[in-house]
Amino acid sequence: MVGFAQRLVAGRPFQVAVIAVILLAGVLAGVETSASLVAAHGPLLRLLDRVVLAVFVVELGLKFLACGRQPWRYFADGWNFFDFLVVALCFLPVGGPFASVLRLARVFRLLRLVHALPKLQLLVGALLKSLSAMGYVSLLLALLFYIYAVAGVHLFGATAPTDFGSLPVALLTLFRVVTLDNWGDFFNRAVEHAPPLLVSLYFVTFIVLGTMIILNLFIGVVMNSMAEMHKELEERRSPALSGPEADLAALEQEVSALREKIRRVRVCLAAAAPPARSAGQSAPASPETGSN
Repeated sequence: MVGFAQRLVAGRPFQVAVIAVILLAGVLAGVETSASLVAAHGPLLRLLDRVVLAVFVVELGLKFLACGRQPWRYFADGWNFFDFLVVALCFLPVGGPFASVLRLARVFRLLRLVHALPKLQLLVGALLKSLSAMGYVSLLLALLFYIYAVAGVHLFGATAPTDFGSLPVALLTLFRVVTLDNWGDFFNRAVEHAPPLLVSLYFVTFIVLGTMIILNLFIGVVMNSMAEMHKELEERRSPALSGPEADLAALEQEVSALREKIRRVRVCLAAAAPPARSAGQSAPASPETGSN
């Protein structure tokens, strides 16, 4: 029974069916936001929701069964724990204070696609892996924001109070500028009461440093993390041998190389050996013997 569960869970049809049910759960979560559709098709939607939940419970049961006599190994993977938590939240009472939690749990079921799709799991893993490096880049970006916000308050606070009247307002303005969201409007309002060269220098340098350099560092960190994740996955698929297994593999390679050398030596000896005489062929006459 355990072997059957392992083969079923690892099979491609089972994974495709689970992905289809997850997508159905996502569609149901979106349909339930429409009051008219819920009023018209409420019983059908509730039935489909029960079917989805039943499929998820069966999936969890099969995965627990595939772990054999050690079902706790299922929780060794963090994504498995997340799947179990999402399914468990769906069993909360529908009414009362748990109604909003239940609706959120139904939406979170769509996040199970991250576990079902390896490529998507790789992307999320790379993002999580890059959080530590992103912290330093975020600190650098925060310093840049703070310096330019203070400078903006001193330079344009009196002439453009709606954009740089205070430090929080200036920070919000710079956030919109770094996303290139109508930054020309801020530029035009500032240039009306300040030297154009100063305004241009302020905005151009901030956009170059903030948008074109620091934000691209985030992309570089994520790409580096994705490369590391690819490398880790390849190492998991083909783990390196160690200990006696490594010695045995090296010995097999040496034996194979030695056999190849012996074969080449035999080929060379066979090519250098004189051709064998046939039985009816007589030996050549000696030059010392002759007829009298």
